[in-house]
Amino acid sequence: MKKISSVLLMALLLAALIILPILINSTYIIIVLGQTLISIIVLMGLNFITGLMGQMNLGTAGIMALGAYTSALLCTRLSMSPWLAMLFVILMGCLLGVGLGYPSLRIKGIYLALTTLGFSEIIRLVLNNLIDLTGGPTGVRNIPDFNLFGYEISGARPYYYLLLAFVVVLMLIAMRVIKSKWGRAIKAIKDSDMAVEACGIKLSSIKIFAFTLCCIYGCIGGALYAHFIGYISPADFTTDTSIRYLMMLMIGGIGSTAGNVIGAIIVNILPEMLRFLDSYYWLVFSIVVLICSVVIPNGLVSVIRGAFKRLSARFTMSVRENGGVK
Repeated sequence: MKKISSVLLMALLLAALIILPILINSTYIIIVLGQTLISIIVLMGLNFITGLMGQMNLGTAGIMALGAYTSALLCTRLSMSPWLAMLFVILMGCLLGVGLGYPSLRIKGIYLALTTLGFSEIIRLVLNNLIDLTGGPTGVRNIPDFNLFGYEISGARPYYYLLLAFVVVLMLIAMRVIKSKWGRAIKAIKDSDMAVEACGIKLSSIKIFAFTLCCIYGCIGGALYAHFIGYISPADFTTDTSIRYLMMLMIGGIGSTAGNVIGAIIVNILPEMLRFLDSYYWLVFSIVVLICSVVIPNGLVSVIRGAFKRLSARFTMSVRENGGVK
């Protein structure tokens, strides 16, 4: 039942994401939706570490920054194709995964959170001070668009569908990994890493694998953000960015791919819907987040799954009653 409700929920969300840009004429709203898709990609990566493995990661901003700057600098300085640059972005994610994965073998909890937070701040400061390479505070401008079979993917709506294609492919990969033996091992670490080792599973390999997936997804999200906006600077990747992604994970539902989609949609779109409150919109949004964390600790996905379960039970009961009448 849980599997059926998750598949149905994902199908409904995907259908909504495909249809929405067709019904909307506002370029600004489509840009917000595009940023939501990028958030989904990054969040699926963070879900491997914080959601499934239970390790706190506050380095999301730094991971995204390295992915964004890798692609932006290769395309602007070396005139490389964004598609080819994406291979180097993935390589950067692999290197980061190993670099961040090894500290997790010795530290956990608040200490790992502080380590990843420090990593993110170091990256931001380095990007801010390497003026000759990164442009410093002014950032990198005129980042080129993707090109597909001679067609330049420019403009909010075409780029939105490119982002949606990335989301679908990466989501299928994430769901496949979660259901594999690697995914089961990652989830087992959350319960007891000692029990995982007692089963003969190499703990170091699993942790580094999870961190590598997290970093690859984060770097890809950062690179897509750079090409989508066309301009990046260190100010785009602050500690607030990392906290924002943890907020999405919590609201949507920790450990759930469907929850990642819901969390990204809520945190990106709800503040825009509250803009009519002027300077109070962020206060109201923060109160909503606080209420959700207290009242719905398992995230909004648990509420939706519960609704699907009740509807299914009522439908089954109705069918049985009708069958009994006959």
